Amino acid sequence: MTGPLVPFREFVLKVHSRCDLACDHCYVYEHADQSWLTRPKTISDEAISWTARRLAEHATTHALPSVTVILHGGEPLLAGPTRLRRVCEELGSALNGIAELDLRIHTNGVQLSPRYLDLFDEFHVRVGISLDGDRAANDRHRRFANGRSSHPMVMRAVELLREERYRHLDLGLLCTVDIHNDPVAVHDALAALEPPLVDFLLPHATWDDPPPRPDGSPTAYADWLLSVFDRWTEQGRPMPVRMFASVLSSLGGGPSLTESLGLAPTDLVVIETDGKLEQVDSLKSAYEGAAATGFDVFRNTFDEVAAHPGVRARQLGLASVSETCRRCPVVRSCGGGLYTHRYRSDHGPESPSHGGFDNPSVYCADLAALIRGIEDRTAAAIESPAVRSPDELLAAHQDLTRTLLAALHDTLDGRGGALWDESWRLAATVEADAPGAEALDAVLAHPYTRTWLVDALEDVEAGRGLTEPAAERLAATVAAAAVRAGLDLPVPVAYRDGSLHLPTLGTVLLGGPRERGAAVVRPTDGGFLVRRPASAPGTELRIAPDEPEGPHWLPVHVLRRAPAPVLLLDDLDPLRDHFDAPATDRLEAAEADAWADRVAEAWSLLADAVPDQAAEAARMLTTLTPLFTGGAEPGRHGPGALGVGPVVGAEELASGLLSGFRRAKLRALGEVTDLYALDGTWEHRTPWGSEHVTFSRLLAETFERAGLGLYDPRYLTGVPEALDMIENAAEVTVDGKQLIAAVRKEISGTRSAAGKESRQELPAVRS
Repeated sequence: MTGPLVPFREFVLKVHSRCDLACDHCYVYEHADQSWLTRPKTISDEAISWTARRLAEHATTHALPSVTVILHGGEPLLAGPTRLRRVCEELGSALNGIAELDLRIHTNGVQLSPRYLDLFDEFHVRVGISLDGDRAANDRHRRFANGRSSHPMVMRAVELLREERYRHLDLGLLCTVDIHNDPVAVHDALAALEPPLVDFLLPHATWDDPPPRPDGSPTAYADWLLSVFDRWTEQGRPMPVRMFASVLSSLGGGPSLTESLGLAPTDLVVIETDGKLEQVDSLKSAYEGAAATGFDVFRNTFDEVAAHPGVRARQLGLASVSETCRRCPVVRSCGGGLYTHRYRSDHGPESPSHGGFDNPSVYCADLAALIRGIEDRTAAAIESPAVRSPDELLAAHQDLTRTLLAALHDTLDGRGGALWDESWRLAATVEADAPGAEALDAVLAHPYTRTWLVDALEDVEAGRGLTEPAAERLAATVAAAAVRAGLDLPVPVAYRDGSLHLPTLGTVLLGGPRERGAAVVRPTDGGFLVRRPASAPGTELRIAPDEPEGPHWLPVHVLRRAPAPVLLLDDLDPLRDHFDAPATDRLEAAEADAWADRVAEAWSLLADAVPDQAAEAARMLTTLTPLFTGGAEPGRHGPGALGVGPVVGAEELASGLLSGFRRAKLRALGEVTDLYALDGTWEHRTPWGSEHVTFSRLLAETFERAGLGLYDPRYLTGVPEALDMIENAAEVTVDGKQLIAAVRKEISGTRSAAGKESRQELPAVRS
């Protein structure tokens, strides 16, 4: 198996191998592996010392900032306070100065007392208690060997842990699901205890020993959990529930939060009371020896265990699940289920399953129903507003730009230099004025702002420091905002190559190609002054931004031809060259007028054929950059920019603008929301070609073709099939599904190609 070694960060230390309860669903005593019978009851001093030594060794090797150790059993409290103190002291001493130690204990609570909790308080040991609900639910399985109820003793332990002096040690409750129990009653009993967390656990089962399904329902466990979810939601989600949080996180494109769901690699190892090193304990449900590695703490390092084939098999993410799971749309949320639950000793002639763990979970139907049920119930809440509304998308990007700017300033931490510091101070002054704040937002919304911010942040984070052009750009941005707002505020700036560019306004010409210097921009009525030191020639220039081009002022071309929106035709900004094709030099006035005419004519075609898209593009597009070659493309600027190559006529420009806008919009969405995950894990064949492409390319081509298909229905060929592929793909997230739903609605009323006047062949869709 390939791939880097994943270090362990969580260690389950068995301090006692026996239990004072006789729970009939316990994987340690009641399932296939009975190795507990041969193990010492209590962990030895030697095993404790070697465990501590191996932990320190592993943390040092992998520079781990922290490690989690869970004291477990059997019932760990049976080890007694003296033995538990020894464990805590040895582990803490070994890791002192190397890594932070996060100590926890999982107990049935029967033995818990102030004596133990005072010890745990001393060593910061947090306590998780197993409780299956109210008394009827808990006593269904969690009884003493003589049948006596454990519920009163467990409740006493929970109440003790809720006392103010011990509340900080409370880790939460672990509840094993039993579909015979009333889900609402179980939820309410647990919620009444105000736990910091509830962890619902599916009872361990395999294909050889499947979970009970009294009514034969393949989704009985999902139905039970969804009833809990509904009650949890109805009650205002009174406590965190790990399983639900994990599903909600993964549906939104985030990580799973539990080993039992999701594709995150396992990072857990078990140390038994005899020092043997084993895989995750639940494997004992599969077969005798399933968790064994052949290693122990006395002779072997944790790295040796991490390299064990059984451990590596659970660290390969998507590659570790069965072929059936890899093609399932919910695999990113369920992760194929708990590894143990996939086990089957063999497969019959009528079964598609394989022997071993190369199968879907025995809870497959339950997991799919649970994830889809939560998705259906919460889609509106977890969908990104940016997918629903162009205005929300623009607002999200404005927030992102401001966040990047703040992050850059924070990362600089006073190392930006005098010009940066003064510009930052003046930006706050501009923002304190209402017209100034609006003007600053307008300049920051210029798509080239994103370009320099991202580059500058990468430089600073890589240790290269802030470049002079980046500091100069912030100064020019503040100056442009002050000019737009008409604020009487002198703003120091710097110029290079004889010119000072004020974004969204134009370029002041101050000298020759290699001339550099400092100046001050001060707004005036109807314009601004640019002052240089007295020794410089042409000490003061008075500029009116709306005045025509002259010897000292090159205004940004503004296209104003209805029905097209007002657009900047930016052939001046030094940052404009971030497209696949090179940007042109400064256009003559006649060339800019010709651009205005062609854009207006093209927009008229779009407004007639695709009015909704034309209106949306008018809200989002702000800047066109003339390119020497090519069609229309967003480049790597922020939203609102398109680079456009030379065009022959309005028809070609219309299709190019539409194509470029669709690509720009999808890219803008991808920057503020998660439309997909696991891109490139496998490839898809597009319905319009024989080529296999990644999911991101399939999504991009489909989105672009759908938009073009509204203009020329020939492009809709294969789009419905592609939408089905995307909607059912494992990579797509809730936001991605929301986008696909919007596209379906968008194309639902399209006229057939046969019924629409044929248009000339459009440029090929690009990935």
